[in-house]
Amino acid sequence: MPMKNMEKILENREINSWIRNFSRSPHQIHEPHQADAELIEIKGDDSHLLAVTIDTISDEITAGLYHDPFTMGWVTVMSSFSDLAAVGADPVGIVTAVSLELKRDEKFRESLASGMAEACRQLGVFILGGDINTTQTISLTGCAVGFVPRNEKMVRVGCQVGDVVFLSGTAGWGNALGLVRLSKLPEEYFPEELYRPRARIKEGQLIRRYATCCMDSSDGLLITLDQLLRLNNLGFVVEADWKKILAPDVYILCERAAIPRWFMAAGIHGEFELVFTVPSEKVQPFLQAAKDIGFLPIELGVVQRKAELTLVLPAGKKADIDMAPLRNLWASGGSDLDRLMQEHYACGRKWGLE
Repeated sequence: MPMKNMEKILENREINSWIRNFSRSPHQIHEPHQADAELIEIKGDDSHLLAVTIDTISDEITAGLYHDPFTMGWVTVMSSFSDLAAVGADPVGIVTAVSLELKRDEKFRESLASGMAEACRQLGVFILGGDINTTQTISLTGCAVGFVPRNEKMVRVGCQVGDVVFLSGTAGWGNALGLVRLSKLPEEYFPEELYRPRARIKEGQLIRRYATCCMDSSDGLLITLDQLLRLNNLGFVVEADWKKILAPDVYILCERAAIPRWFMAAGIHGEFELVFTVPSEKVQPFLQAAKDIGFLPIELGVVQRKAELTLVLPAGKKADIDMAPLRNLWASGGSDLDRLMQEHYACGRKWGLE
């Protein structure tokens, strides 16, 4: 697709400014932005690709989103394995780098390690090694590796008009926690222990057999859909049934705090669900296979030829959503919640959202 459409997003421009300084490996099978994890050809192996990804948790902590070191450790592990899930990888394990300030005591370190360990136990994976450092600002990094069957590789590009769009589970947890933290709402509205997003490894291994594209929702649902449409030069028609899309605790938060429900899908702090597309003729076999493993994906809508994100509102009204202004606002607005909320309300009025 025309690069200028990708370049409308500040984060994409920043990534591109780094990429142009480096030589790209001839063994890498996709272009920049096209996959959550890097997929690399393995010399002498015609059946598998190497999947590798790295992610750092730092801004979320310094911005005050996470208070509990258990959460910090949990997210450090889950964020990297979520990238592997989005390419359908069979995980090998993870190496970590933990950089802590001198002020952090043994209790903090133990809770942080417990969060990492429990996340690994939940996924059936292992920390293979890593590095520890002392620093001025906390920084937690995970680098996860795995293998993907070559004939079932899954990236962010490849969807076609008429494909059905799915979400692997309910959304809004990350933005709910962010709202409570930044707005100083009572913590009881959305306690931090509710935010335990899980990498969809098992589900990704099934999805790779059916999907035409896939991306994780770590940056929020609507931002994920916006990035996919820019990469594929196609759009999405999404049924804005927020009671189905949002987690029950998130839906209740919106009611208690009088927050528009679409806000919980429009922020940049997401969870680790998978957004993916399946050809219409494969939907029924996919849903049956998903049911067989206890997986109940949420059907969001369909892929459309027009490169727009179209929300179908109650009574059938449709609204085309351009997420670029909000994405760029989040990238430049920091934690100025008043400004962020005002701009969200302004965009909602412009788009005809409640």
